[in-house]
Amino acid sequence: MKHRTIEGKILYTSRKPGREGQERGREFFTFTVHADGKRTLRARCELEDPDPTVLRDVTYSVDEHDNPMDCFVRLTVGDEFMGSGWFRMLDDHIECESYGPSIGRISQKVPVNGYYDGFGTHPIAGDAYMTKKVDRSKGLHTHKLRTFLPSSDHRGASPPLIAEANIELVFEGEEQVTVKAGTFDAYHYRFTDESGGMIALNGESHPDYHCWVTADEDAIFLKGGVDGYMMTWYELVELKRS
Repeated sequence: MKHRTIEGKILYTSRKPGREGQERGREFFTFTVHADGKRTLRARCELEDPDPTVLRDVTYSVDEHDNPMDCFVRLTVGDEFMGSGWFRMLDDHIECESYGPSIGRISQKVPVNGYYDGFGTHPIAGDAYMTKKVDRSKGLHTHKLRTFLPSSDHRGASPPLIAEANIELVFEGEEQVTVKAGTFDAYHYRFTDESGGMIALNGESHPDYHCWVTADEDAIFLKGGVDGYMMTWYELVELKRS
């Protein structure tokens, strides 16, 4: 085989008072990096807390310029099938074929009306890879991040349908980071929703989300957490590159 493979595991824990460090889920991810620069992310995300539980399977591909190509999402919420959807990204629109017990069968074709940064798939590994859209040559600054999503719910726990989110991605600098998977040179970023571009089903904007990713072309998630009412923490505990 001519492709390169990156495999890892991210542990989800809580930072809520009285529950600090308690495991609340996990994510297993694989990146396939092809010789022509195209990549495919495969992720299995297991969220045990808060209830209801969420099990998400994602397969997402980008081209050699890190522009989205296609994505498949399958969701189980509370151990019951929530829905599955297939998305195809073209120059001027995004197509979706989706099915779920609450929505039936839906076909969508949504115009993109200009440039957008990517497709937010909800796995933590995918969040980290999205940071490659920041031009770090500008120094510490805020990048206006325009994305499309398969769900506007903060946990991605709604039937897969096309949604748009406009938030801010702040480049906070460089540092060395040590996690269970090792010690790495890293870039520090902060996702923030000051403009209210990603409203959850409960009507709240997404709290600030800090993340540190490897300072290389792979942009692998190392550690991070979400403030506010979520109070979550994530850490890379296993990594293999071959």
